[in-house]
Amino acid sequence: MKYLIVGLGNPGAKYENTRHNVGFKVLDELVKDTKYEFTSEKLGDIAYYKFKGRTLVLLKPSTFMNLSGKSLNYWMQKEKISLERVLIIVDDIALPFGKLRLKPKGSDAGHNGLKDIATTLNTTKYPRLKFGIGNNYPKGRQVEYVLGDWTKTEKEKLPELLKKSIKYIKSFVTIGIARTMNTLNQK
Repeated sequence: MKYLIVGLGNPGAKYENTRHNVGFKVLDELVKDTKYEFTSEKLGDIAYYKFKGRTLVLLKPSTFMNLSGKSLNYWMQKEKISLERVLIIVDDIALPFGKLRLKPKGSDAGHNGLKDIATTLNTTKYPRLKFGIGNNYPKGRQVEYVLGDWTKTEKEKLPELLKKSIKYIKSFVTIGIARTMNTLNQK
């Protein structure tokens, strides 16, 4: 059984350590210390990760955040993976830093990556793991905040949160979204 796990972010060193790239960070953490590695392919960096009889196609789109749907759609078609077996990992300013929330559907809440995915797929009914980055920025400074680097305190807590995110991914592909939400969203 195949799953497409998509970490949203922007390509390039300029964005590597920004809050907006937490989706990339989660996937990098997943393959860290394994034999799996990302290779540059059409519209993204791809790694194939085996876990409990499942193949996880890990995708870091190279299309920039605002065009994430193009990369997602291409890899769904190429790998023949249905939308129920797709998981989008995305930063969320509406959640406090470190709060993780798995959802089966929802609005884009102003997130340009999710907006493009919804437009491309013509639906908002796709699983997403929201990674809370908080909203600790002055009015009108949202873009600078999400494209800014983590604070010292956030950087210290990030490794543990990335590992928690991986628990969500592994649970999603083994016991499904409903049971994962019931088990992990409450913690």
